[in-house]
Amino acid sequence: MLSEEELALLDAIRETGSLSRAAARLNKAPSTISHAARQLEARFDALLFDRRRYRLQLTPAGHLLAEEASRLMQDVARMTQRVRQVANGWEDRLWIVTDEILEFELLMPVVRDFDALRSGVKLRFTHEVLSGTWEALRDGRADLVVGATNEPPAIDGLHWFELGVMEWVFAVAPRHRLAREKAPLTRERMLAERGVAVGDSARLTPGRGYGLLGAQEVLAVPSMRAKILAQREGLGVGWVPRQRAAKLIERGELIEKATANPREPNVLYVAWRGEHVGRALQWWIDRLREPRLAKRLVEGIAVTG
Repeated sequence: MLSEEELALLDAIRETGSLSRAAARLNKAPSTISHAARQLEARFDALLFDRRRYRLQLTPAGHLLAEEASRLMQDVARMTQRVRQVANGWEDRLWIVTDEILEFELLMPVVRDFDALRSGVKLRFTHEVLSGTWEALRDGRADLVVGATNEPPAIDGLHWFELGVMEWVFAVAPRHRLAREKAPLTRERMLAERGVAVGDSARLTPGRGYGLLGAQEVLAVPSMRAKILAQREGLGVGWVPRQRAAKLIERGELIEKATANPREPNVLYVAWRGEHVGRALQWWIDRLREPRLAKRLVEGIAVTG
């Protein structure tokens, strides 16, 4: 490992092309700089400086040493910053998993606010669906989950609070044959049509789908946004979040249908594990407890500040 003085020497010689000018830049005597240069060459048993030309230059070995040493110093600086960061109560990184039912765009202003803290904490966002969200927390693939649905499962050290309640509407395209039905749709009538579903991302437990009925034919899609659009195009039917579909229903691009058995709303949860909560995790927990942000996340309304 080179010292900061030795790194500065290499940079000064590379930039100035002269021992005397390097000495002036470093505010040292030329004899001191010349001695330090020879000590470096002796330590590495390699010719580091090309003295044959009028302009002193680094040899290929000297360039390699300067570049590698600079990279190592940057790594040490980053490590030092991370150690201080953790010593001050900030985590090295925070892994947040959102249920796909939430729009990630709604969290971007919150990420911006977190960045303004200059904590050094690295954020990682991924998303899961249904049981996959809880599974990520249980298996250590998440420090915090946002928008998890259904009742919190039995997980050691689990802490949680309710983010809000999501309401559902059964929606079909205007040209879909169910759009012409007058009476409330029965389970049997709905079962006869192809449903559109966002598949459960659970890896170790049986998967589920939002609002599927028995042996209903299914078109599986990758996201709730894709599900809403697929239903708008008449590719299938199903339950969608009321607020997310509100504008499409208002414009007549989706038709809300009454059903004989309305779907119960879903409670969405924020959850984390463990008794020790670092400063970054606590900051996110506190923000997600804010009623205004929670309402907009659940209803799918863009956050404006």
